[in-house]
Amino acid sequence: MLMSASDEAYDPSLLDSRAVSVPHLFRDRVAADADRPAFLRAMPSRAPGADGADAEDWVPTTWAQARDLAYTWSAGLLTLGVELENSVGIAAGTSFDWVIADLAVMCAGAATTTIYPTTLAEDVAYIVADSGCVVVFAEDAAQVDKLRSQRDKLPELRHVVTFSDTPGASTDAEAADDWVIDVAELARRGRAALAADPGLVDARIDQVRADHVATIMYTSGTTGVPKGVLLPHSCWTYEAAAVQAADILRPDDLQYLWLPLSHVFGKVLLTLPMQIGFATAVDGRIDKIVDNLAVVHPTFMGAAPRIFEKAHARIDDVLRGGSPVKARLATWALGVGRQMADTLEAGRQPSRTLAARHALADKLVLHKIRARFGSRMRFMISGSAALNPDIARWFASCGLLIIEGYGLTESSAATCVNRPIPGAYAFGTIGWPLPGTEAKIAEDGELLIRGPGVMRGYHRHPDATAEAFDEDGFFRTGDIGEIDHRGFVRITDRKKDVFKTSGGKYVSPAQIETRFKGLCPLASQMLVHGDRRNFASALVTLDPDAIAAWASAHGKHGMAYEELAADPQVRAEIQAYVDQLNAGLNRWETIKKFVILDQDLTVENGDLTPSLKVKRRAVESRHQDEIDAMYAEGRP
Repeated sequence: MLMSASDEAYDPSLLDSRAVSVPHLFRDRVAADADRPAFLRAMPSRAPGADGADAEDWVPTTWAQARDLAYTWSAGLLTLGVELENSVGIAAGTSFDWVIADLAVMCAGAATTTIYPTTLAEDVAYIVADSGCVVVFAEDAAQVDKLRSQRDKLPELRHVVTFSDTPGASTDAEAADDWVIDVAELARRGRAALAADPGLVDARIDQVRADHVATIMYTSGTTGVPKGVLLPHSCWTYEAAAVQAADILRPDDLQYLWLPLSHVFGKVLLTLPMQIGFATAVDGRIDKIVDNLAVVHPTFMGAAPRIFEKAHARIDDVLRGGSPVKARLATWALGVGRQMADTLEAGRQPSRTLAARHALADKLVLHKIRARFGSRMRFMISGSAALNPDIARWFASCGLLIIEGYGLTESSAATCVNRPIPGAYAFGTIGWPLPGTEAKIAEDGELLIRGPGVMRGYHRHPDATAEAFDEDGFFRTGDIGEIDHRGFVRITDRKKDVFKTSGGKYVSPAQIETRFKGLCPLASQMLVHGDRRNFASALVTLDPDAIAAWASAHGKHGMAYEELAADPQVRAEIQAYVDQLNAGLNRWETIKKFVILDQDLTVENGDLTPSLKVKRRAVESRHQDEIDAMYAEGRP
């Protein structure tokens, strides 16, 4: 079955007349909305916070102010010799500085090469050298030191520009050739250049073409060496125009953006405001998300499934942990909310009776849950990995719609997405393809896509680029999927992760893992194994916050994570959830044995990508002994 944009009504002129490039799009937005807020950022407040804590104010930056700052930095890059399509790296976490640096790079006609701040020095050197970075923005002294330690491997890197005013001690050679400067110095040079030639940056923007590379993003590398994905300006301008054509976002929306901007999901969410005109609050501090939502009151936010899983577990625990009367009230309210959610998902109008009951449930319980997310949330977007549909339905029962989307680095993020309109979303699916994108299922079940958002190719890997496309120009996603009669696309697993047991039965681990995390509030991760084995087994990790709360409630307060992982009572709890999971699986899919690991999977340990996807092969290799031990005595 082939699903394309022709199956959905939209205004094709939005795609046909889209901007030439991202800097053209940015310049057009400034011209249209110069004095409207473009970004909000948290700044230290002059007023003291509660209990003497440091307080913050959210300070707006208008589109015109963002332009002035971006142009200043961009002119500074031009003084450093940055040319059209040169690679300029950004090694930093999500921040307002990242946003301005990215805009500056593209206004200089260069290509932003994204580098996660958690990347090891050797891997940073590989990305910088492979992409040919001539300049790198570095967040702080730690990022500068990574580059400094690898400088002999980076002959093309002429300058490092640090966001910090304390970039660390420079060597005599660095001081002599200005190898490391801060953004204040970059801005000083930029202002001088603009004073001499006010049209300097605009003239460079005028040279940028749609097919020029805008971004080089290196694949996360869950397996193998990462490859640089070449994304031209046409990919990003298409994404922005297609989302607007799908009527997902509005000019009066307010986005809360905390996602890594080095990841394609965060990067596309940074592009959309330039097309549609809404403002974005930017703050990459994950520990501040909950506090900030209550202050910023955004209307939408993107996140990885793990964020929603943790929020669900915590809120549900609070609801069930109150008095028996409050717990019963919460159960009743969520039940009514579920009826309303099911009605809206089906695209039907609620009956008067349901509407009245829902109004009461909302007044008594549900609005309090929404208040945790700022009370104005129209919807949230889940991407990067599969979201358990039961988690999505639970949030919908609270009046918090999570629409799931799908995309790859190679497809500029948004390929398919549910729409936040009753009847235009289906939980457990990734929605419809964006206008202008085609999707179909190959004979072996692989999802294939074709459209303007698909990459130019892999940097310096022509053979890999050729292998990534079929004879009709469809990109091979590597995901197994299906398309239902309504056109909703569903992903069932990664093609390379599906395994066959020794009994000849195929097992899709992702579906089992996602279902388990929705069932078990104590679990952080589950990894299912069984390739060429006679039964399926699993590695399980505990959620540190959830298991700590459980321990306090069961007389084990203060026990360390590794002690709890080995505790018989904890194992019994996990076993009960595994039994519940198995009850809904085919016999050959059921988890016969499992091991609770003595620590959770983390980015720092190399278990997860920065976008929180599990590096399955790395985890399997590290815990091969535990996996083998589960099969040593045969089937239980």
